Amino acid sequence: MKILFVHQNFPGQFLHLAPELQRRGHQVLALTDAANTRPSPVPVARYRAPSEPADPAACRLGRAYTEASDRGVAVARAARALRDRHGFVPDVIFGHSGWGETLFLKTVWPQARLLVYAEFFYQAEGADTGFDPEFETRPAFERAIVTEARRTHLVTALMGADAALSPTQWQASTVPPALRDRVEVVFDGVNTDLVRPDPVATLTLPDGTVLRAGDEVLSFVNRNLEPYRGWHIFARALPAVLAARPGARVVIVGGEGTSYGPPPPRGSWKDVLLQELEGRLDLSRVHFTGKLPYADFLRLMQVTRVHAYLTYPFVLSWSMAEAMAAGAMVVASDTAPVREFLTDGVTGRLVDFFDVTGWSAALTEALADPAALVPLRRAARAHMVATYDLQRRCLPQIVSFVEGQTLPRAPRSERSATTPISADPSITS
Repeated sequence: MKILFVHQNFPGQFLHLAPELQRRGHQVLALTDAANTRPSPVPVARYRAPSEPADPAACRLGRAYTEASDRGVAVARAARALRDRHGFVPDVIFGHSGWGETLFLKTVWPQARLLVYAEFFYQAEGADTGFDPEFETRPAFERAIVTEARRTHLVTALMGADAALSPTQWQASTVPPALRDRVEVVFDGVNTDLVRPDPVATLTLPDGTVLRAGDEVLSFVNRNLEPYRGWHIFARALPAVLAARPGARVVIVGGEGTSYGPPPPRGSWKDVLLQELEGRLDLSRVHFTGKLPYADFLRLMQVTRVHAYLTYPFVLSWSMAEAMAAGAMVVASDTAPVREFLTDGVTGRLVDFFDVTGWSAALTEALADPAALVPLRRAARAHMVATYDLQRRCLPQIVSFVEGQTLPRAPRSERSATTPISADPSITS
């Protein structure tokens, strides 16, 4: 088959799938944003995203749809160029629905099977919206209306798709009931042959500090340090942990931008919490690494004695699953996406997201008695191997999801030979 992946930050969720399909003999191409500099495992074409942001005053509640549909038009124009200049007609298109990129691809290739990665649907209640009252200033009524409006492009994308994939049962449950039957659930997978315990692992931090497996290390990892991933709760729990465990070191991984939720009132969310806790944290034992290379992240998960993971009811971070696969002792927030992966007292510990005192106590207890946690760490590792292993379970299921699509036979006029496409033709609209 000819398979086209569409993702503004390719490879994203298709990191393992795209090269595996190419290895299996399919012609694979990715279409991504021209600004995306991530290395690609397969040939890439690029589109130029709209440069002008939507005017909130003009769009009002339609702002999210305007931004998504503008990007969708740019992608469709690049797709038309692929078709008309190179004769590229995919059998299957697989794209992430979150940014509107798949909205108009059936207009260009009506015979193709369109698959979408349905990562998350915004909810007025029961998910991230309104979850944390500390950062919610809008009245509940207004908040619900804005949230419903943000779903429009996601619903349209799923209605236009032939099938969809979601990584967890809880994330799939956010899909509107009328559309849920077209969504299959398969997790992205963890390479448990690579992500595994290593009793002799070491990690050299940017300041030269060397950490070894067995050291009293507490880790916290996110793409960016922000409230959506519980940075404020974790930071507020730290003074009591450091006071109770004078030999502990804390390694905090993450950038200072904002991936989700509102921006900070000043500086970064890291700055906001450090100012709030000024004089209460022993910063000589708290190491901020910024963003780490993946190999260093893995070594941290092999070294850490306790890994803290918090999240709003939102998409689950790969880092939590990888921490469990590496055999780390995970203390995590008792929120819906986490409960699907971690069982309290069996494969880790769960703590109420907002209970700062409870977090301090749980982290201190876990740091103090590592021997007692060995069964939980082993159980976490075994659970990830048995249920979420990339090569043996998840990837074969996702490959079957793609290869199992029933393809209509294209009209003869569309079955012409494809003009060879260079590794990066930079097709732009």
